[in-house]
Amino acid sequence: MTRKILLIEDDLQMQKFIIDYLKDYNFTCDAFVYPKDAINSLNSNDYCLIILDLMLPDMDGFDLFRKLKSIKDIPIIISSARGDIGNKIHGFELGADDYLAKPYEPRELVLRIEHILKKSLSSQIKVADFIIDKNNRAVLLDDFTIDFTKIEFEIFIFLINNLNKISSREQILNATSLDENTKNRTIDMHISNIRHKIGDDSKNPKYIKSVWGIGYKFVG
Repeated sequence: MTRKILLIEDDLQMQKFIIDYLKDYNFTCDAFVYPKDAINSLNSNDYCLIILDLMLPDMDGFDLFRKLKSIKDIPIIISSARGDIGNKIHGFELGADDYLAKPYEPRELVLRIEHILKKSLSSQIKVADFIIDKNNRAVLLDDFTIDFTKIEFEIFIFLINNLNKISSREQILNATSLDENTKNRTIDMHISNIRHKIGDDSKNPKYIKSVWGIGYKFVG
């Protein structure tokens, strides 16, 4: 199975070298020099991992790191000539999964990628038609990532954790970061949004059932 990586690297020679080398290990790379192009690609593609250089045109690599993480929480390996301890610490504080200081052996990059993806897979569970990665706050349906907001993800996970059990709106509220003064209709609105995103018909739901006067139940 070929796996897809987003590579952001402004050194075209290095870019080509990484693409060619990873191809031998069943990885394909969409490679970009400019941060804006990489952001647009991330918005419209599913990647298993990002390789990010820090010294880029138009935007600092750490600023781009924050932007990428705000779009999709997927593993990021920083690949940079800025190999001093200060930059490494800052990268890990931001949430980098690994930091490789250039120059490095390409085989080491492959081993780091494989380690991160193996660790990510071990955190995944399958419930009904969904693959859920709690560590990376990701939910997949038919191999497509569902674009949940933070609150929607919290509600979805709570319902999953209480599979086939009735959960009251108050229980759902207490399990999320919603304000305690949130009204029931706000919970209902979030449930409606979740149903829409997972293709669940509110009149004849497959996954999230309404329990009149109480709350909701996820059926799996």
